[in-house]
Amino acid sequence: MERTVILIKPDAVLGSVVGEIITRLEKQGFRIVAAKFLRLPDDIVAKWYEHHRNKPYFPSIKAYMTSTPIFAMLWQGDNIIAKVREICGPTDSRKASKGTIRGDFGTDIQANAIHASENSEAAGRETDLMFNPSEIHEY
Repeated sequence: MERTVILIKPDAVLGSVVGEIITRLEKQGFRIVAAKFLRLPDDIVAKWYEHHRNKPYFPSIKAYMTSTPIFAMLWQGDNIIAKVREICGPTDSRKASKGTIRGDFGTDIQANAIHASENSEAAGRETDLMFNPSEIHEY
């Protein structure tokens, strides 16, 4: 059973589509094993986006991701990483097809409604950043 971290980003929280996104994932047969609503602290944002830290757009990413609370979740299911990335659509919402999460709820490359782990290594790293072991519940 594979796991992926999903963040519902500030634009989707403000747009009141958290429930719709969760419903789409549940309809695929995936299960939430951890979830929390939080405002991301600076240290997590710095580690999460470490690969962008020296880029000119990093301050914009940081400001955006800390502008409102986000809804962080850990999901599990068979081949979930690839399937969720397909359901999300391309990172740039302007290139995402209608029917995908980003195509329906995102507006651009930053305000794209959702983050999903890109591979199992990223999922493990992101899980460790976002959740304590006591917050993860198998069922």
